[in-house]
Amino acid sequence: MERALDSSPLAATSVRIVAAGKAAPAMAEAAMRVLGDRLRGGLVVGSQPAPAASRGLEYRRGGHPVPTEESERAGRRALAIAGEAPPSEHLLFLLSGGASALMAVPADGVTLADKQVTTERLLGGGADIHALNTVRKHLSAIKGGQLAARASTRWRTLAISDVVGDDLSVIGSGPTVADASTFQDALDVLHRFGGRDARDFSPRVMSRLTRGAEGALQETPKPIDPRLARGEAAVIGSRYDAMRGAAEAASARGYHVLRVDEPVTGEARTAGRAYLDGLAARLASGGPQRPTCIVSSGETTVHVTGNGRGGRNQEFALAMIDRLAGLGDAAAASLGTDGIDGPTDAAGAIVDSTSSVRARLAGLAPGRFLDDNNAYTFFAALGDLIHTGPTGTNVGDLQLILLA
Repeated sequence: MERALDSSPLAATSVRIVAAGKAAPAMAEAAMRVLGDRLRGGLVVGSQPAPAASRGLEYRRGGHPVPTEESERAGRRALAIAGEAPPSEHLLFLLSGGASALMAVPADGVTLADKQVTTERLLGGGADIHALNTVRKHLSAIKGGQLAARASTRWRTLAISDVVGDDLSVIGSGPTVADASTFQDALDVLHRFGGRDARDFSPRVMSRLTRGAEGALQETPKPIDPRLARGEAAVIGSRYDAMRGAAEAASARGYHVLRVDEPVTGEARTAGRAYLDGLAARLASGGPQRPTCIVSSGETTVHVTGNGRGGRNQEFALAMIDRLAGLGDAAAASLGTDGIDGPTDAAGAIVDSTSSVRARLAGLAPGRFLDDNNAYTFFAALGDLIHTGPTGTNVGDLQLILLA
């Protein structure tokens, strides 16, 4: 944040902030330090208990990954701030992962409960962030460029990306940038993850998306929309920053570092196995010199079919357990950079060359826990969950493999 504002200062003498996402409090704090007396207040929406109000900033705690009533109140307040800002002020929008749920305003004809159920079912069906946010934008009155379109003054968006590809229109569902997706795209997502008749979704949701696809409703602001010409947007942090930090730490500890820039995506259990298979093939042909630290990042998905508890990082790690022993002395970890993996208190999990044996001695069958989406219980029994607590940022997931 400080680098971004120092390298390209805001010329305005009066600035108001709207910050939303898991990194919102830290981003707002950095902006306060840089802006000083030019800051005229604003709104900060995060995922943790709100600190005391400071420098005229209102703090609210929204819900994640499913929006809550406080998420809606925060969203409506953000719209009000954008609409009330006089031409003499500059709006500074600070976005980070989680903003889609933390700041929500249902579109006309759709309720918060509709959005909650839709989000839960798409997540459970394995929808990735691009698909999920395509739907969110078309059920919302704030996403997909609609927050910035409400403003009549200049604005700038600075975003920390949790999205593979760093697409600004997907980060936080792009409340301040043009949206190239359509109602038909959103309807296609529901059909893809809910069946052709989409009976898992509210009739109000289906009606809105269907009417929009037929041209009866106004689309989200598109790239040619003049209302978005008053501002600019940039990504100032991403998964590459987390990878760089991990690589530097590993190198300082004497590891040879192999950075894999290609993102790790797909179904977590499939991606975990494929990841190790690819590494094994590379090692068989010579591979890096040991000790080695392999660093990668990305974001996988989970299609929930069982009744257990876990998250995508825990499933990714569990899927590697049987193959890891074939790499010799090795350990692997997958964790969310926000410190939260799914609906659990863990950031992820670690496996090593002994995990398979330890599981067998404890009477734990990895495949059974994987089939039940119950990775949390499995790793809790082995003592191999990673607990960091909320980190105050979010740049996707990080995977690390150590080869001794």
